[in-house]
Amino acid sequence: MNETAPLLSIQACRQTYPKESATDFAVLEDVNFDLGPGEIVGLVGRAGSGKSTMLRIASGLLAPSEGRIFWKDAPLTAPTPEIGLVFQNFALFPWLTAKQNVSLGLEAKRLPRAEREQLSDDIIDLLGLGGYDNAYPKELSGAMQQRVGLARALVMKPDLLLMDEPFSELDVLTAENLRTDLIELWSEKRLPIRSMMIATHNVEEAVLMCDRILLFSSNPGRISHELQVPFDHPRNRDDETFRLFVDHIYTLMTRRAPLVSEADEETGSTSAPSPMSIVLPALSINVLVGLMETLSAAPLNGRADLPLLAERLQMALDDLFPLGESLQLLTLAELEDGDILLTDDGLRFVQSEQDERKEIMRAALLHSIPLIRNIRAVLDERPNHIVGAERFRQELETCMSPGYAQQTLQTAINWSRYAELFDFDEEADQFSLDDESLG
Repeated sequence: MNETAPLLSIQACRQTYPKESATDFAVLEDVNFDLGPGEIVGLVGRAGSGKSTMLRIASGLLAPSEGRIFWKDAPLTAPTPEIGLVFQNFALFPWLTAKQNVSLGLEAKRLPRAEREQLSDDIIDLLGLGGYDNAYPKELSGAMQQRVGLARALVMKPDLLLMDEPFSELDVLTAENLRTDLIELWSEKRLPIRSMMIATHNVEEAVLMCDRILLFSSNPGRISHELQVPFDHPRNRDDETFRLFVDHIYTLMTRRAPLVSEADEETGSTSAPSPMSIVLPALSINVLVGLMETLSAAPLNGRADLPLLAERLQMALDDLFPLGESLQLLTLAELEDGDILLTDDGLRFVQSEQDERKEIMRAALLHSIPLIRNIRAVLDERPNHIVGAERFRQELETCMSPGYAQQTLQTAINWSRYAELFDFDEEADQFSLDDESLG
């Protein structure tokens, strides 16, 4: 094989899952990229961008609905020991010791016992697990469990190591230590692999580790940008050029339109979206209000750089972006070139008393959320001002997956309760208007 040829090639990859409506739910759409020897590639994007699905396809565990996957110029149709996979949640067998977990794959290869022992001991020592050989997973910290997961993948000496959010279950300091150790071993060419691919929602983590970043948009997942990381290892997160590069990625991510219509994304339609096609995140109004109040206070004074705000609030990308996009959807804030800034309505909201805040939120919800506007309109038309929730749930499921439909309906209920737009009886599964809402 040509030493400079791609190890992995993803061509026109599409992944869909069936749902009750006529159109399948698309997770990935037209994904194309190559991964060459000697590089670390990061798949960066929010939850729902298809990063984990892409890793499963790249590992051979999942066949794409459409497209072709090549490993060393041959079609990849099943898992291969040449590709290792490390999971987010460690995935260790609790009844096996650390060493037994590590050597499990070697047993399947039917290697002589002495060779299995030597390979396991070598990788255990390499990853700093010496002395924990006979410990069970429950006796290990999260960091040590993840090291065992890494050792289990690396002991097979794969050419490509795939890692799915490998540090997200760890605390900040522990994750930093493991990242540093892994990159040091990679830079010193002590890892028995040729390339790595890491799925993460953490922009800074990707810039710290990767040579190339593929930025995924969501619903369905597509590669929106490809960036070469221009820094040598080791990298200094406090360096100004590093911070500017991270900020640039945030800027690219905030240029996307925040409104998501699954129906339009799946069919390629350019017509006006269905009133029911906007997916609402599982966020409370109180969290949105808290972010607005933080933004309005000194020293931010209504505007903040997203990377610095994430650091200030100790929030991950998956936590921060739905907040910003929800406020933008409600026209209470705007996302602009990597910044978030309060609009005039957002500033007025923060400066108002509770009753006026409810009026501002009521107007924002009715103007910006077609589902809420639809529910309220039906309630106003009904003589008894009562309507079952099932009709709206079914209509949502024609535009999105059942999980998203339930999440969207619940968020609409929670947001509307704050603004006193209508009531919801969970036991009866129906909406209603009381005298105060009617007034």
